[in-house]
Amino acid sequence: MDCTMTSISLFSQSSNGISGTARSPFQWPINHRFSSGQRDFICKSLPVSSPSATPLIPAENGAMYNYIRQPVIVTPEVDDGTKHSELVERTRRELQRSTKPVETLKLIDNLQRLGIAYYFEDDINAILDQFSDGLPDEDLFTTALCFRLLRDQRLQTGSDVFLKFMEKNMKFKEHLAQDTIGLVSLYEASSMGANGEEILSEAKEFTEMHLRQSMPQLAPQLRRQVSSALELPRHLRMARLEARRYIEEYGNESDHDPALLELARLDYNKVQLQHQMELAEITRWWKQLGLVEKLSFARDRPLECFLWTVGLLPEPKYSSCRIELAKTIAILLVIDDIFDTYGKMEELVLFTEAIQRWDLDELETLPPYMRICYMALYNTTNEICYKILKEYGFCVLPYLKSTWIDMIEGFMVEANWFNGGHGPNLEEYIENGVSTAGAYMALVHLFFLIGEGVTNENIAKLLRKPYPKLFSAAGRILRLWDDLGTAKEEEERGDLASCMQILMREKNIDCENEGRNYILKAINGLWKDLNDELISPNAMPLAITKVALNMARAFEVVYKHEEDSYFSSVDNYVQALFFTPIN
Repeated sequence: MDCTMTSISLFSQSSNGISGTARSPFQWPINHRFSSGQRDFICKSLPVSSPSATPLIPAENGAMYNYIRQPVIVTPEVDDGTKHSELVERTRRELQRSTKPVETLKLIDNLQRLGIAYYFEDDINAILDQFSDGLPDEDLFTTALCFRLLRDQRLQTGSDVFLKFMEKNMKFKEHLAQDTIGLVSLYEASSMGANGEEILSEAKEFTEMHLRQSMPQLAPQLRRQVSSALELPRHLRMARLEARRYIEEYGNESDHDPALLELARLDYNKVQLQHQMELAEITRWWKQLGLVEKLSFARDRPLECFLWTVGLLPEPKYSSCRIELAKTIAILLVIDDIFDTYGKMEELVLFTEAIQRWDLDELETLPPYMRICYMALYNTTNEICYKILKEYGFCVLPYLKSTWIDMIEGFMVEANWFNGGHGPNLEEYIENGVSTAGAYMALVHLFFLIGEGVTNENIAKLLRKPYPKLFSAAGRILRLWDDLGTAKEEEERGDLASCMQILMREKNIDCENEGRNYILKAINGLWKDLNDELISPNAMPLAITKVALNMARAFEVVYKHEEDSYFSSVDNYVQALFFTPIN
């Protein structure tokens, strides 16, 4: 049945706002009940930290965090810059003098998983560039590992490197089922498959079947490794959370390098302190902005906004980018609340027109409660543009302004759907959701904040509709995961139908589980679209490509805990990332 033809309304109206509009996925469900009595936050997907690791507890002050109730407790190792530098140089020498292909590749993989590869980018790129001329004639484990590392850096390698492990009928040789380590490596590589790469699709099916069958017979440590890969391949994991998890796991491996482990621990705590300072700056800015004091209906979520930016930009060098993006997202949530819960239709029209004109003279046309929000957006965006102009020398106001206009117009489309009783079809809903979810706006802002590959050609790609596939795929994944995570809540409060509700009506699906499987399959297909950007000769710069991948990873992990108890709640991610050092 076509959902636009049904007599059952997919929308309901509240007394004030357009409650049917889809809420922004940037609202991560963090529990605001942190208190001094709740000190032991255990991340179920992370091993328990050392008892000596002292968690830091964010405090709640009305609707606002005071940032940290307790003073920052720094372990002596974190302050020892000399020791940290010595370990970095020792690791660099180890990397440069490594001659065995498999050992070199394993070291690079460990550096990435431990979250310290950014110190050795030039060395790693030089080594991988040599491998791109021809993969070593090695076993399944090494071939798959090399393939994954090369593709992650957009270095040329095709899935035909696995042909030597296949029969003439294009099925993998059955004796490989006995090579559990090789199967895990191939399974991880298969997650990077692009559209049309049937070899990698076959690899995923083959490895998943045999790994699941082998689980009961495996030794405990190997079983944990297999279970972790099957739960979520590394290509789909958030970098900082994976670093936290693997630092604990790596220490239990029989062949681990104690010096490398020490460097990873020191660096994790060092970066955590940097994140605390960034969070303090964002919180001060937010409090001084004063939006939530004036607009009592608005969400007060600077911590969630910052968590999102760490997911997109984990490397320390992107500190300024994280701070500016967190500000942008915080204002986005307020505007989203205006459209979703508070603004009347005629007020939303006025606000949309004011954004389209981007002129302070428009303040006089707005109701008082909208003026402060309009001014906050106007000033914050102009300040970001000034910082980009000062840093890189180019003016980006027309481009950032256009992304806000695009998103507000998307909000207005949803408001008109609701106000006119029009039920969108699935494609209309998801395509509009790329904009209203904030994905396009965030990625365009970061493209200019990062400043890599800012050419007229790439700018034209950014602004051209339909959106670049890189941005569209990431935004669609964001929209779909958010709807999966909040479908029941939205249905109970009478919001605009999520993609789940539309899908069930449009495809004549009666069972919600069937609908969820349909959406999960669609998400897997969108990951192939993202992976296309790792092998496309006309792709966007690698830096923004990785940000888009990180956007998809963040929602894959954050909303996965709704699907699977293996994954922790977001509360525990916050605790592990920002407030509990590793000792």
